[in-house]
Amino acid sequence: MTDFKLWEAELKTIWDQLGVISNDAFIDKIKIHTDKIPSDQPGAIADFERACAFDSTGFEKNAEPLYRSALESGLTGLRRRRARIQLASTLRNNGKIDESIEILREEKENYSDELDDAVNAFLALSLSLANRDKEALSLALESLSVHLPRYNKSVYNYSKKIIK
Repeated sequence: MTDFKLWEAELKTIWDQLGVISNDAFIDKIKIHTDKIPSDQPGAIADFERACAFDSTGFEKNAEPLYRSALESGLTGLRRRRARIQLASTLRNNGKIDESIEILREEKENYSDELDDAVNAFLALSLSLANRDKEALSLALESLSVHLPRYNKSVYNYSKKIIK
């Protein structure tokens, strides 16, 4: 197993402790572990994982600068997409709704992967807080439509009619 694969496996073990150990102990374990990231891996991953730890334990204000740092440092792949979604959620929770909407709209327009429904869900939450409930409902129904055993096309079409 390469150093990074081992590091990732150990990281997963720490994440499995979330909610089992105290939040402070969890954050400390993540910090210690991210300090040991293999030298061939970017610091962006360490910042991202620390941001996730703060975010998951209710310290969104501490998470925001770390998400930004990770993204500015060139975070790539699925972690980059997760960082953008999670930053947008954190911004929403920190009262920065317009920036949250802007980030999620960029993700929706420019990228597509298994997190598309998550983008729509968090965008719907931000839109609702911005008193744009019809648009939020439309996004939620659009995402739901692909998972229904029947009526997929009908629900999708209704989702589009809501905002016309």
